[in-house]
Amino acid sequence: MIGTLLLATLALLTLYLFNYYSYWKKRGILQETPLPLVGNFVGVGVTCHVRDVYKRLYKKFKGQAPFAGVYMFFSKTALILDLDLIKNVLIKDFSSFHDRGGFNNVENEPLTGHLLLLEGDQWRAMRNKLSPVFTSSRMKYMFPTVVKVGENFNRVMGETLKEAPGQELEIKELCARFTTDVIGNCAFGIECNSLRDPNAEFRQRGRDLFLRPRHNGAVQLFMFTNAKLAKKLRMKLVPENLTEFFVSIVRQTVDYRLKNNVKCNDFMDLLIEMKAQDEEKAKATKGIDLSHGLTIEQMAAQTFVFFLAGFETSSTTMSFVLYELARHQEIQDQLRKEILDKLEEDKGELTYEGIHGMEYLEQVISETMRLYPILSILLRKTNNDYKVPNTPHTIENGTMTVIPVHAIHHDPEYYENPEEFRPSRFTHSECEKRHPSTYLPFGDGPRNCIGLRFGKMQTKVGLVSLLRSYRFECCSQTEIPVELDKKNILTSPKNGVYLKVIPL
Repeated sequence: MIGTLLLATLALLTLYLFNYYSYWKKRGILQETPLPLVGNFVGVGVTCHVRDVYKRLYKKFKGQAPFAGVYMFFSKTALILDLDLIKNVLIKDFSSFHDRGGFNNVENEPLTGHLLLLEGDQWRAMRNKLSPVFTSSRMKYMFPTVVKVGENFNRVMGETLKEAPGQELEIKELCARFTTDVIGNCAFGIECNSLRDPNAEFRQRGRDLFLRPRHNGAVQLFMFTNAKLAKKLRMKLVPENLTEFFVSIVRQTVDYRLKNNVKCNDFMDLLIEMKAQDEEKAKATKGIDLSHGLTIEQMAAQTFVFFLAGFETSSTTMSFVLYELARHQEIQDQLRKEILDKLEEDKGELTYEGIHGMEYLEQVISETMRLYPILSILLRKTNNDYKVPNTPHTIENGTMTVIPVHAIHHDPEYYENPEEFRPSRFTHSECEKRHPSTYLPFGDGPRNCIGLRFGKMQTKVGLVSLLRSYRFECCSQTEIPVELDKKNILTSPKNGVYLKVIPL
């Protein structure tokens, strides 16, 4: 009897899985035969990365249809292949794709209530509130603070070299300490001192976020591809100690500044101003009801994502830039000449206008982000049935869509010899020849990266601070090609970036 029941249950489960994993095929949409439970994601986090799966499927199906069907574990996903359709998803038809479909569980985990993960009206309201923080005028105001940290970065590099055998250093960690100090100053108004103390608390928290996550890569991927189920299961993404740290430091900072009338003109000050403005509006419209103002938890979530997105992405990009410059000395020489010429023109001072006038620096960074996009894919979720233009197909409401950024950036149709490092691809004339959706390191449209100006600014300041005084070369520990971490959701060097650093 029990055996019969088990067989019947197994048969029903097999029938259900067969039916589920035939979803795309039954609709006449290209798909690769999936395996139960893992779908098309066999080996992700162990033998391959998410970007590798999507690059393979992109190459397999591109040119045959505008999109293909994929199964991210137990999630039906539309892989967008056509550049015009990508533009529709990100810009033209954004109203049908305004959510990322990522995991957030604000009730049980307040730090997930940030701009990257919020959806619908909550995202729209928070985006409108935060957009003024990242304008050019605000960046210009923060610029001297970033330059000050950059000057310290230069000094610390010199001091570190005195103790380095053969002048060989692990660059990514040093870049991460630089961006941690920048974020600490600009977001929290705190001198983190990570450059001089690698075990400073803020740096330790940054390491913990990526080296000691609450879950491994496979579980994290499950949470993001099955967000509703993960939320029902009350799963959490951030370790408890990190949640307590960020909420506590925001509460203490807000209380201290309000009590002592302290103004620092940083990100935290702007959040405090927003909170005060919301409370004033609430008083004016609803008596003394202050429930519509920003809560401490909401403020902590926004500063958390500023920290999360700001220090890791920029430091990784900086380390990849230096790695490629070490491998291509002629490009490094050309970039250094531009930097020194511009500094001489500005009497040795690094200015906001000056750094934005360094066109070759912009090209070098752009080419690096093409080769190593920190986010290898972009996720969007349909919020209605979407009729795909010029096809008989519809992407149903609630379906995840994936834009394979890494695969597009490495497509020889758009970039000749795509594995080669060529900053000249990003001259103004060359960029005009390409479809805008061939380059998406920051996304595009209304839901692009809100902090791209800040990220580029600190990356440029950090690079200029080093390249004006030091030459970077490959050494015995330099990996060529660099091995990328299969377990990290972001694009990151698995074993760091080791280079020889020579004072000029």
